[in-house]
Amino acid sequence: MLGKGKSVIEEEDRPTVVSSAPEQKTIIGEHISIEGSIQGKEDLVIEGSVKGKIELEQQHVTVGSKGQVEAEIHAKDVTISGQLTGNITAQGKVAITKDANFDGEIKAKGISVEDGAYLKAVIELEPKKKAAPITKLSNEKGSEQDKVPVTLGVDAKGGSDT
Repeated sequence: MLGKGKSVIEEEDRPTVVSSAPEQKTIIGEHISIEGSIQGKEDLVIEGSVKGKIELEQQHVTVGSKGQVEAEIHAKDVTISGQLTGNITAQGKVAITKDANFDGEIKAKGISVEDGAYLKAVIELEPKKKAAPITKLSNEKGSEQDKVPVTLGVDAKGGSDT
């Protein structure tokens, strides 16, 4: 019984350690070159050279300070500190640091650019919420052709059918 009691006291005196699963991350080193398509379910840090397509829809892609990337990137979030030429489609945010050199298109929910970064881009930010269309009101004597929905913020091309 004495041994059993001692064991209980030791268990109570020990700090409880709760381990969480470490974040999975793949690093492409600065002396590695990859040409082709990259897909996966881990965050990716690129310090080397990548040319092709990167599809990590639910992950974070980082182009490190020594990274040289020419690719189309689809990711949750993207951080650029190195050189990137290509198009980015991010479900979240694109962060461009002061050491970045980016040339391409960005489609994302948010973007941040540090002072000093080189940026030559077409940027399309997703709206936080869509506005309801505004309907043209007409008097009761008007015909159905007068009741035309009008949506603001849309680039409409062509003539009117009325």
